[in-house]
Amino acid sequence: MSAFKTVRGMRDFLPEEAKIMRYIEEKARKTAKLYGYKEIITPVVESYELVAAKAGEEVRARMYAFEDLGGRKVALRPEFTASVARLVATTMRNEPKPLRLFCVGSLYRYDEPQKGRFREFWQSNFELMGSEKPEADAEVLLLTNTLMRTVGLKNYTFKIGHVGVLRGILSSESLKEETQNHVMQLMDKKQHEEALGIVKEAGASEKCLKTMQRLVSLRGSNIANILGEMEKLVREYEAASEAVKNLGEILRLVKESGEKLDITIDAGFARGLEYYTGMIFEVYTPELDIALAGGGRYDKLVELFGGEPTPAVGVAHGIDRIMLAMQEQRTSLTTVEEKRVMVIPVNEGLINEALKISEMLRNEGIAVETEVMRRRVTKALEDADRRGISHVIIVGERELKEEAVILRDMQKKEQNEVKIKELAEKLNLSGA
Repeated sequence: MSAFKTVRGMRDFLPEEAKIMRYIEEKARKTAKLYGYKEIITPVVESYELVAAKAGEEVRARMYAFEDLGGRKVALRPEFTASVARLVATTMRNEPKPLRLFCVGSLYRYDEPQKGRFREFWQSNFELMGSEKPEADAEVLLLTNTLMRTVGLKNYTFKIGHVGVLRGILSSESLKEETQNHVMQLMDKKQHEEALGIVKEAGASEKCLKTMQRLVSLRGSNIANILGEMEKLVREYEAASEAVKNLGEILRLVKESGEKLDITIDAGFARGLEYYTGMIFEVYTPELDIALAGGGRYDKLVELFGGEPTPAVGVAHGIDRIMLAMQEQRTSLTTVEEKRVMVIPVNEGLINEALKISEMLRNEGIAVETEVMRRRVTKALEDADRRGISHVIIVGERELKEEAVILRDMQKKEQNEVKIKELAEKLNLSGA
């Protein structure tokens, strides 16, 4: 019989990896709580129209889309924001603003599998809806910084831009929205020459092309300088000037928060999703050339789905990509090592006692494994040692007569007779 393999682009997470994934998810939940974001759970399957509406050509081409048995065209969600915007446009339309919403789960895109890029991937997603003010954008940057720091990553940098700068210039040249979207898609893939070629073909002025060309090559971490350069370049374009000013306000608020973010401004930066209208950003570590997180402002999406005009800003953090970065940086997990206890009966006649003691300890909140292979005590002890068990309880007839058991500390290689009723207390006091 042929051995079954995972479907291409899907993968299994073994206990060690699953542990890191859950650790990052737990830190994302903690971050959500710290900033006041409430969790929602949205379906994995959405209507195709919803997720395709503003996804961008690249994402649309790579969606898992199919017809269900009722003849509806549906898709596996390729990202979270459309689902959250649908919810805010419909069920939650009368909720007081701002809304701070958080969700976590798996997403699906038919990408070419490579390091850090799979067809099933995990994200924690934060959306702040109802405020168009720069402090909302600053909050999303700050909470992302908190999560990256909390999981223990080092040397991560923020790449920040503003969609309004390029869009402002292209709109003033009366370029159609589809053309603008195409230009942004190419910019996102760093295909700047092709992008500028399309702008030229669309009949843009020489001034526009020169300005775009200068912007595309403008990036750096001296924020004041880069913003100054951008201002000079776009001063004849009103909407683009406003965008530069907005970006400056957001970055000033981040700086004044006292947190030190490592920021690079990239004036020609674009992201693949079409719904962005303002500040956009991604997070990188030196070890990987893929973004660990990305987000930005999208002020028109809720309205597009039939809701009230609702400004919004959000971010998605790649949980499996953060795991990859942590593995590359050899980040250790700062978890309190739980005691791991095993209960071993010395013979078959004492299995019921072993189960009874195991349940008693679990009721006290102590994690216990019961020996279920009927191994001899020496073999069972070898197994417990190999699997990192910290304490073993040996249930023997002689001790039971005294309502006691043997408690063995596997690290110290010491054992003592302990009364059953004092076991939980002794285990809680002993260091693992």
